Amino acid sequence: MAFLCLKEGDDMRKYRLLIDFSKGFRLKYIASIIATGLSALFSVLIPLIIKLTVDSIIGTKPITSKLMINLVDSLGGRDYILKNLWIMGLLVILLTLLNSLFLYLKGKWSSQASENIAKRFKDSLYETILRAKYEFYSKYPSGEIIQRCTSDVETIRNFLANQFVEIGRTVILLSLILIIMFSLDVKFALVATLIVPIIFAFALWFFTRVQRQFKRSDEAEAELSTVIQENITGIRVVKAFAREEFEIKKFAEKNKTYRDLTYNLIKLFANYWSFSDCLCMIQTALVVLIGSYFAANGKITIGTLLVFVSYEGMLLWPVRQMGRILSDMGKMTISLSRIHEILTQDRENLDEGIKDIEIKGNIEFSSVTFGFDDKNYVLKDISFKIEAGQTVAFFGSTGSGKSTIISLLLRLYDYKKGSIKIDGIELKDISKSFIRQKIGVVPQDAFLYSKTIKENIAITNPDAELEEIYRASQIASIHDTIMEFEDGYDTLVGEKGITLSGGQRQRITIARTVLKDYPILVFDDSLSAVDTETEAKIRNALKERSKNTTTIIISHRITSVKDADIIIVLDKGKVTNIGNHEKLIREEGLYKRVWEIQSLIERDFEKAI
Repeated sequence: MAFLCLKEGDDMRKYRLLIDFSKGFRLKYIASIIATGLSALFSVLIPLIIKLTVDSIIGTKPITSKLMINLVDSLGGRDYILKNLWIMGLLVILLTLLNSLFLYLKGKWSSQASENIAKRFKDSLYETILRAKYEFYSKYPSGEIIQRCTSDVETIRNFLANQFVEIGRTVILLSLILIIMFSLDVKFALVATLIVPIIFAFALWFFTRVQRQFKRSDEAEAELSTVIQENITGIRVVKAFAREEFEIKKFAEKNKTYRDLTYNLIKLFANYWSFSDCLCMIQTALVVLIGSYFAANGKITIGTLLVFVSYEGMLLWPVRQMGRILSDMGKMTISLSRIHEILTQDRENLDEGIKDIEIKGNIEFSSVTFGFDDKNYVLKDISFKIEAGQTVAFFGSTGSGKSTIISLLLRLYDYKKGSIKIDGIELKDISKSFIRQKIGVVPQDAFLYSKTIKENIAITNPDAELEEIYRASQIASIHDTIMEFEDGYDTLVGEKGITLSGGQRQRITIARTVLKDYPILVFDDSLSAVDTETEAKIRNALKERSKNTTTIIISHRITSVKDADIIIVLDKGKVTNIGNHEKLIREEGLYKRVWEIQSLIERDFEKAI
């Protein structure tokens, strides 16, 4: 979206982001502010009607305001109103109803606008998260991302729904009240506003304190969310290593930190409201005492005293409310900064490049050197060729660069040194979305959604017929196992497939991948969770199905790679040997050493049984 490409300073970019997200809903905010103004007008008119009734209808003070003269004449004149005082009561009720109506409209329109803006934020955050570059996911913990998509958006929504429009109401109400007060009696107005500047200054001080405190509290909540998320998704590890007590203590410590920071925030609010309450009571007491003295000495009328007492509550509440408005604005600013940080992350350009070519599966790496930074290289001068239809295995120890090669092939990362070609075309020239649609990957970590088995398998091809799903499951050697479940293919698996064994999850991900006809298939150490017999069945079934498919197998097990047409041995980011199994067991190197060790273990195991 265009509004994410902002080049101003950080603060301006944050607020510009908010302004741009409000497009289409600004009229509702304008209407809400107008409704707020009318509500404020009707609320300040009520004390003036009471003053008119007390001073000039029941009392004998002449009416000086032309507006009030016209009002009295339109209602039948002073004498008629005096005999029917219920008219003035009805007028007060009418003004109160109008005040309530416009308060309702203000709340309705501001809520509609804020909810839509919040939805826009969430939609954009979700899109950004999915389209962000691959390295983004190693930069931000998932709990932190969830926090920014939920609590921070809610903080902004709350401010826009309540406090933003309240700023307009406060300004309008203060302006009307101060104008009327000073027009009625300047000296008494000065008394009535004596402590207001102090309350306002205290509100500003509160704003600066609460902003810093909220940032610390918000960050602590994000850390708490991360701990919860990690332990829910990693519950197998927690259970397997009996880490319940450790994780409970870890959570308790994070929770204590969050509680203490939030408690300090609550104390700040308590101090602000109690101290401002005290100031407001002193201000109200001054108005009552000095107003009574003025009224007793004939300097002001009883009606004027009633107006000032009524207005004092209307005046002090908005001033006190400024502290809440400013504090919520501070919280909103922090949340906006955190959201802005996510939304301005670099996105992948998925569609740029060639996407109208036929991918057969010829792959060539020429002198490719790659590292996640400029100091430590994961791959060093890698060169090899894979012909279409071949089964090629990458063999090596953990950290040798096997999975990094696949990441480059999928353009999760882009290489800077060397050349990678697919069917003679430079990989960088092919669009990311296109190449990823042509390479089917069975990852090392089998991830399943909290859906039925059938829905999980059909993710790569939602329009697949049930027979096609069955065939894919048979290739993955999981069909018979699924049919043994009570609900068969309609069995609902838990989040991340937690209700299934590791081997079952792995085979379902294989079925999911082979359901679609990919010209290139990659098995990233994805047969490690199944036994050797099942692995052999899967490999044989894949050979029968994938005669024209380029198949890449990544593994550190000899049994997984020995039948490949070509085996590429990697060690510390370099290609050390290339050949088939028979050739490599005769050459000195990592492959031969591992083969000898694994063969010895197998012979000892056979003797033992």
